[in-house]
Amino acid sequence: MCDNALNFVGAKRELDELVQLFNSEQFQQSVARGAQHDRIDFRFIPPRSPNFGGLWEAAVKSFKGHFKRTIGNRVLQHDEMQTVVAQIEAILNSRPLTSISHDTSDFEALTPGHFLIQRPLTAVPEPSMEDVPENRLTIWQRSQDVVQRI
Repeated sequence: MCDNALNFVGAKRELDELVQLFNSEQFQQSVARGAQHDRIDFRFIPPRSPNFGGLWEAAVKSFKGHFKRTIGNRVLQHDEMQTVVAQIEAILNSRPLTSISHDTSDFEALTPGHFLIQRPLTAVPEPSMEDVPENRLTIWQRSQDVVQRI
């Protein structure tokens, strides 16, 4: 239930039009033709068998492990959650895959970040929050503390 404000009335009208579009046979055929033209073919791994997923499931497992170990039973605000997830993602995409050159004095490595943004993912290090009691931290400092624990 909502009031009769114009934005709600407009939203209902837009949703009704969207339902009609999805239910129209012409739209469904158009989507099917597009998928056939682009050669979109879904293939699924067996249910409850992430070991069939290979590398992407290993990345998910790594993310979940880092996330669960650092967050624990904490309740995060939405902004904290987004920050922590983005920073864990950056950490995982900064792991070295191989060296870029054969020069032993060159320590730069090829990372997944190179494939995403054509350069390594870098960030300015934040000061350690280790000695500050948790109840004295700001939201930003708390999210940085969580990321530093990784």
